[in-house]
Amino acid sequence: MRCSRPDRRERLPGRLRPERLARTAIEWIEHDGVRAEQTQLGEVVEDLVDRVRGLAGDNWLARGSTSMPDGSADPQRQVTVMNARVAELVAGGTDRMALAGDQLYLDLDLSVDNLPAGSPLAVGQAVMRVSDAPHLGCAKFVERFGAEAMRFVNSGLGRQLRLRGMNARVVQPGIVRPGDIAARPPVTARQP
Repeated sequence: MRCSRPDRRERLPGRLRPERLARTAIEWIEHDGVRAEQTQLGEVVEDLVDRVRGLAGDNWLARGSTSMPDGSADPQRQVTVMNARVAELVAGGTDRMALAGDQLYLDLDLSVDNLPAGSPLAVGQAVMRVSDAPHLGCAKFVERFGAEAMRFVNSGLGRQLRLRGMNARVVQPGIVRPGDIAARPPVTARQP
């Protein structure tokens, strides 16, 4: 889906324009509202992303999901990813970004055009698959950032660009740490 009016894209704040979202690094990893980043000693915090548990230390598996008939955790919503620049914009700075509630904050174009559902996404040593389950936010997002922020990220263009973020599931476990590269892995030819 393309914008019907080309001038709409120009209305996005400069740092959110697609051409500015090409850098691909993990900005930070978050567990239940606590930012995991470099410690005072300069050690890099790292986490395991697992096919069964999702991001180690997160409560995704225990929390479950109302989208599943039995209330179990939804494998299509195992890891939530948000663009770090969008999170900073709606939060009004970096201090409140983790309140968005996502697990990974990437400096990466998360748009449907760049990462359609089913696309692999290499994050550090792990590989995830982009889910088709929409990530639209919840009442907590509105409470923390306001109804205007929710309308902005869920506008037609906001959904196309996935400004609220996206859901993914782990297909290859591995270690992720702030500063790691996040990108679409190269396509390899299948052997006959």
